[in-house]
Amino acid sequence: MKNTYLYIFCLSLLCLSSCSLETEPLTQQTDTNFYKTTADAVSALAGCYDGLQVATGASGKGIPVISEIMSDDCFGGTGASDGYDYAAIDEFDITRAPSEVDMLNTNWIAYYKAIYRCNVFLMKMDQIDWKGDTALRNTYESETKFIRAYIYFEMVRLWGYVPLLTVPSAQNIPQADPDEVYKVIAEDLVFASNNLPSTGYSATVNGHATKWAAKSLLGRVYLYYTGYYGKNDLVGVVTKAQALGHLEDVITSSGHGLVDDFSTLWPAASVANYAGESNKENVFSIKYTYTSDYNGNIDGNAWMIMFGMREFSSYPYAHGWGVTVNSKLWNAYDVNDTRRVATVIGVAEENIPFDKLNSQREYTGYYNKKYSPMIDENGIELPIKMGSAFWDISQFQDYTVIRYADVLLMAAELGSGNAQAYFDEVRQRAYKASFTTLPVTQDNIMKERQLEFALEGVRYWDLLRQGIGIASSTIAETTTLLSGGVAGTKTITAAKIQATKGLQQIPNTQITLSGGVLKQNAGW
Repeated sequence: MKNTYLYIFCLSLLCLSSCSLETEPLTQQTDTNFYKTTADAVSALAGCYDGLQVATGASGKGIPVISEIMSDDCFGGTGASDGYDYAAIDEFDITRAPSEVDMLNTNWIAYYKAIYRCNVFLMKMDQIDWKGDTALRNTYESETKFIRAYIYFEMVRLWGYVPLLTVPSAQNIPQADPDEVYKVIAEDLVFASNNLPSTGYSATVNGHATKWAAKSLLGRVYLYYTGYYGKNDLVGVVTKAQALGHLEDVITSSGHGLVDDFSTLWPAASVANYAGESNKENVFSIKYTYTSDYNGNIDGNAWMIMFGMREFSSYPYAHGWGVTVNSKLWNAYDVNDTRRVATVIGVAEENIPFDKLNSQREYTGYYNKKYSPMIDENGIELPIKMGSAFWDISQFQDYTVIRYADVLLMAAELGSGNAQAYFDEVRQRAYKASFTTLPVTQDNIMKERQLEFALEGVRYWDLLRQGIGIASSTIAETTTLLSGGVAGTKTITAAKIQATKGLQQIPNTQITLSGGVLKQNAGW
C-alpha cells in the first residue's frame, strides 16, 4: 500500500554548489525548506494540477474512455488481436479477460499520488508567508481542495469504496464508507465555491478552477450522489435548494454562455472554425499539451488515441486504436439535430474509405468525433506537426469536464423556475430553424443529456444515478458486430452490471499490498 502513496515532487530542482558547509540541502527541495514563499505556493499548486493532469490523462486507462465503454454509447472495440481488457470493462465480466486483475492499477496509483500532493500543500499552508494576503491564500487553498474533490469524485464513482486520506500518510487503512468520502468532496467544493474570486470566466487563467467550476461540479456531485444512493441531500452538507442556488449563480454571474455553433466546441468537427480551448462555454477543462515523451515528461492526452479509427486516417481524422460508437447513438439523433454530425464520425455517411476491417474488433461504422485524433491536409499527425516525436502520447486536446450547457440542464433538472427556458436554450442551438419546444420533464431532460453530452464521459454516470436497474437495462444488449471482418454476437447482460453495482475492479496489486485490508468489489 505504501507505494500507492508515494509522493513525487513535480518541481524542477536547481543544482547549486556541490561544496558547502550548510547543513540544509542546497540541491533539493524538501518539505521544510520549500513551502515558505508565495513563489513556492505557485509551484506547489502547479504540482497539484500536474497530478490531476497525469491521473486523468496519462496514467492507465483514460477515465473518459472507460466511462464511454461502460455506457450504452460505445463498445470496447480496439484491435482484433488485442487483449480483452476493454471487453471485460464493457461487459462488466472479468471472465472475458481472467488474467486482467490489475486493469486500473496505474490509475489508482496516480490518483493517490495526486491526492498526496494536495494533502501536503494543504498541510503546509500555514508555513507559507502570504504577506497578509488572505484572499490569495484562500484562492490557493480553494483550487487545491477543488482538485482533491475532483479526484475523489472520480475514484468513488469508479470503485465505490476507497481509502480516504485527508493528510499526508502512508498508513495501510481500509476503504471508507462512501458517505465519508462524499463529505470531504462536498466540504471541499463548498469551501472553493465560497472562497474563489467572483470574477468572470474571461479573467481566469485558462485551466485553473474557478468559483463557477466549483459550483458546477458541486451540482454534478449532488445529482450523482442523491441519485445513485437514493438520498435527499448531499451527506447533510448541501441541500437540493443550495445545489440549485450554486448553479443559478453560475448562470447569472459567471459570464459563461453557449457558443452559437455546437460543432465549434470540437476541433475535429470544426477544424478552422474551432472556438478554442478558452471558449465561453468551457466551465472547467483539464489541460494537455504535445510535449510528452518516454523520459518522464507526461503532460499529453494519452487516452484520446483510443477513440481514433483503427489504424486508418482520413482528413481531418487521424488513426487510433478503435473504440467504436454504438450505432444506436447515431440513430438516436433527429435528422435535424446538428449535434449528430458534430459528435459522431459516420464512416459510410462521410464516404470514408475505411479498409481496416480485418484489424478492427467490434466494428460499427461509427467513431467519436468530439475526441478524435487529427491529421493535417498532408496526413501529418498534429502532435508531430507541433514538434512532438510521439503522436500517440502527445495528443493535446483538453478534456472538457463541464460545459455551460450542463449547468443549464442541471439547473432545469433541479427544478429552477427558469427550467423551460434553460432546456429550450440548449435545444434551440441544436435544432436551429427546426426547433420545436418539448416540455421540460425528467425523461426529456435525461434524453437531452444523452444527445448533448454523448461521448464526453458523462452518459454512463447519468444512467447510473437513475438507479442500477435503469442503467443495466439500458446498457444491456445482444447485437451482431464485425471483429476481424467476421460477424459475431456481442452480449452485454443486465445481470453482470447489477452484480457489480456498476462499480469497477479494485486492482489486485493494491489488495495484495494491503495484506487483504482492501476488499474486492462484488462481481469482480
